[in-house]
Amino acid sequence: MLYPEELVEEIRARNDIVDVVSGYVKLQRKGSSYFGLCPFHNEKSPSFSVSPGKQMYYCFGCGAGGNVFTFLMEYENYTFPEVLKTLADRAGIALPEREYSQEEKKQQDLKSRLLELNKMAARYFYYQLRSENGRQGLEYLKSRQLSDETIKSFGLGFANKYSNDLYNYMKKQGIGDELLRESGLMNVDEAKGMYDKFWNRVIFPIMDVNSRVIGFGGRVMGDGKPKYLNSPETPIFDKSRNLYGLNVARTSRKKNILVCEGYMDVISLHQAGFRNAVASLGTALTTQHAGLLKRYTDEVVLTYDSDDAGTRAAMRAIPIVKAAGLSAKVLHMQPYKDPDEFIKALGAEKFQERIDKAENSFMFEISMLEREYDMKDPEGKTAFYNGVAAKLVEFEVELERENYIEAVAERYHIAFDSLRKLVNRAAMKGAVPVRTEPRRGKKAAGKEEGIKKSQKLLLTWLIEKPKLYGQIKGRISTEDFTEGLYYETAELLFAQLEEGSVIPAKIINHFTEPEQQREAAALFNASLQTDTPAEMEKALRETVYRIRNHGIAHRRAMLEPTDIAGLQRSIVEERELAELKNLHISIE
Repeated sequence: MLYPEELVEEIRARNDIVDVVSGYVKLQRKGSSYFGLCPFHNEKSPSFSVSPGKQMYYCFGCGAGGNVFTFLMEYENYTFPEVLKTLADRAGIALPEREYSQEEKKQQDLKSRLLELNKMAARYFYYQLRSENGRQGLEYLKSRQLSDETIKSFGLGFANKYSNDLYNYMKKQGIGDELLRESGLMNVDEAKGMYDKFWNRVIFPIMDVNSRVIGFGGRVMGDGKPKYLNSPETPIFDKSRNLYGLNVARTSRKKNILVCEGYMDVISLHQAGFRNAVASLGTALTTQHAGLLKRYTDEVVLTYDSDDAGTRAAMRAIPIVKAAGLSAKVLHMQPYKDPDEFIKALGAEKFQERIDKAENSFMFEISMLEREYDMKDPEGKTAFYNGVAAKLVEFEVELERENYIEAVAERYHIAFDSLRKLVNRAAMKGAVPVRTEPRRGKKAAGKEEGIKKSQKLLLTWLIEKPKLYGQIKGRISTEDFTEGLYYETAELLFAQLEEGSVIPAKIINHFTEPEQQREAAALFNASLQTDTPAEMEKALRETVYRIRNHGIAHRRAMLEPTDIAGLQRSIVEERELAELKNLHISIE
C-alpha cells in the first residue's frame, strides 16, 4: 500500500525546508528567501534559492527545484520511501508498516544480497592475506609498518595472483553469475568469460558509515597498472557519496576531520591515533562528500600531499568545502610528501603540532596566488595585490572582510588603508557574471515562448499574492493553461486558492517524476522586473489578457467543424475578452 496523502503532507510540513537544506548548503537570508551556492552544479555566485514561504527550492542557474522530498532524493540519491523514512524519523513521526511494490522489493533484495556477497568477499580476502598465497601482500603491509591490530581493524586482505580464484570460490558457495556481475567483483570478457576484477593486489574493504562493506580498493603488487583500482559503481556503492574511514572518523569526537588523498594515509593516521582521518575514493572531493562531512563536523583540515598535485587538489576542494558551510584549513607537511611519511619521520606529536598550525584556507589561496606573480617586479606586485583585492570582495560580511584585509596587510607588509581602497575599487567595478554549466550536461534553454513565460508569471504571482485570485476569478480558468504540466499545476493551485490555503510544496508532491517536480518548481519562480506598482499592475493586466486570449484561440483551433455550440461559446468568450484590457488589478 501507499502511505496516506495526509501522512505524507504532515511529514513534509514538519520538516522545514530551510532547516533541512541548511544541513547541506550554507544559506544566507536575502529578503524573504535564502540563497546559497547550488549543490547540483558548480557556481561561484549564489543562484540557489530556498523559500520558507513556498517551502521550495529553486536554482536560477541550472533549473533544479522542488520541495524537501525532491531535495533529498536528488542530493542523497534516495528513493521516495527512503526520504519519507528519513524525514519521518527527523520529525519524530512513526511510519506505519507498508507493503512494498514488486520493483521496490526487488531492488531492496538486490542491495541486501550484494551487501552479503561483499561481506563474503571481504572475509575471503582477509583469509587469503594470512595464507601462503598472501605472503607478498602481508610483507608489503608490514613494510609500511602496519601493526597486526591495524590490519585487522581495517579488514585488510589479499587477492592472489590467480584471476579466477574468487570467482571459483563464489561458485562453490552457490552464487550465480547474474549477482556476481552486479557486484562489481568481476569483469566480463567475450573471450575469457567472467573473471576476478581484483587479483595480485592488497585489498582495502570500503565501508559505509554503518560499517557495511560496499566496495573494495586494491593496490597492485609489483609494477602492474593501474597502481590502485576501485570497485565500479553498483547499487550499493557510489564513490562520490562515500568516504574511506568515515565509519570510524564520525565517532572520533575530534573538533575536525582530516581529509587525505588515499587509503594508506588514512590507515597510517588512524594507527598513529588520528582516528578522525578520511579519504575520497579515487576521485576529487565532491559536493556530496562535503555534505556528508557537514553531518559530523564543522571544520575540515585538508591533509593532501605536499606536491603540486596535492596543492591543486586542495585548491579545488576549498570552495566545495566552504560552500557546504564548513570551515576549511590546509595542513603543511613540508619537507615530507604525505602524512604517512611525516609520521614515520617525526612522530604523532609533531603531526598534531602541524594540525594545530594548519593554515586558514583563504590565506592558503592567497599564497598560491602569489606564485603566479613576480613579487620583485613593481608591476607584478601591483597585479598580485589587485588579484587579492578581487578575492577579498567575495566576503559579504563587512567585519569578516575587514579581518581578512588586516591579515593580508600584515602578512605582505602593505598599509591596511591602501589594501582596503583596492578592495573598495574592485567592489565598485561590480561582480563579473559567472557562466554556469547546464545541469547534467543539458543545453541551457533558449528564450522561452511568450505564452509559457506569461503562464509562469501568473502562477508565480498567485503563489506570492493569493489575494490576486479574487480579482481574476471568473475571468481566467485552468483551461487557459494549455500545456499539460501547466494545466495540472494550475488546477491544483486554483483548488488551493478556492480553499484559502496555498501550499506550493504540496503541489510539487503531486508529481512523481523528478523532472516534473523541477518543471513545476520553475513555474513558481518566474520573475519580471518592474519599478513601480503601476508598472506591476499593467504587467498583470497584460499577462491575464495574453493567457486568456491564447486559451480561447487554442480551444477554437481544437473545435470540430460541426461543433456549433462550441463555436458560439468561443464567440462569447472573445466578446468578454475585451473587458480584460480595462481590468483594474490591485497588487495591495
